[in-house]
Amino acid sequence: MNFQIPKETYTGGVPEITFGKEKKVSFGGESALPFYFFEGDFPNKPLIAFEIQDDIPEDYPQELSKVYSSVWNDPVRWAKFCESLGAEAIAVRLTSTHPDSKDSTAQEASQKIKRILSEIDLPLIILGSNHSEKDADVLPVVSDVARGYNCIIGKAQESNYKTISASALAGGHNLIAMSELDVNLAKQLNILITQIGFPKEKIIIDPMCSALGYGFEYTYSVMERIRIAGLIQGDTMLNCPMIADVGFYVWKTKETQATEEEAPQWGSLYERAVMWEAVTACSFLLSGAELIIMRHPKAVEVVKRFINDIFYKLERSE
Repeated sequence: MNFQIPKETYTGGVPEITFGKEKKVSFGGESALPFYFFEGDFPNKPLIAFEIQDDIPEDYPQELSKVYSSVWNDPVRWAKFCESLGAEAIAVRLTSTHPDSKDSTAQEASQKIKRILSEIDLPLIILGSNHSEKDADVLPVVSDVARGYNCIIGKAQESNYKTISASALAGGHNLIAMSELDVNLAKQLNILITQIGFPKEKIIIDPMCSALGYGFEYTYSVMERIRIAGLIQGDTMLNCPMIADVGFYVWKTKETQATEEEAPQWGSLYERAVMWEAVTACSFLLSGAELIIMRHPKAVEVVKRFINDIFYKLERSE
């Protein structure tokens, strides 16, 4: 008697999101749990976006400065450098707008975005400084400048979602909705955003991220439960692609910053830091993330190899 693999019955599917103007990329669209190729369709591979910042970064440690210090004084040069490294999408973080940084104005930020859009044809993710009030001031102006470029705007939170969602809708963009590591909060925020008219099919869930060894297991479980609720339990408000903002959290850890003199038992700082980001990203792919934001090009290379190896098996079986 032939053995048949038992298969789960899914009641939902994750919408596909396509963004960009000249060059477009897509992610999402699957109808089964992550990499369960025998149970559903997976039209797109997970997407990795290279992070850049709109000003010289204040939080990039040694291994990142080695890579980007020659270009990070100009976001356009930085984006072009990432493109030369094989970037499929760029995530620009408007860190200079944070009140504790330079407190740049919305107009200053919008001019930088305008330059990037005029000189780079890669799909763009535009992220605020994660200061709720300032993002509500900056992101609407930026969304308007990027009108017609089909970007991803973020991050909308409970405290500012009305302003940011409305501006993303007016600009024709997709939207990142960030909640604080809770399935019910993620669902509630999506409900609130759709109630003001924003289409659910253009929402990307950000349940917040973490780094390996720093609350990672809890974050993983939240993302996993969101994906199960959307696909198996048929919860349409959780049936959205997910993002993991990996680089932002990983490169704050001591494992990516402690020198070999400070921690000789940990071995090579370069290998340790790169793999900390790569392993974190690969793990979140397994939990259901379809969009990953990363920093180190070597870590991106490792994760891309991981994705291609998994999908190679799918392509071979078809």
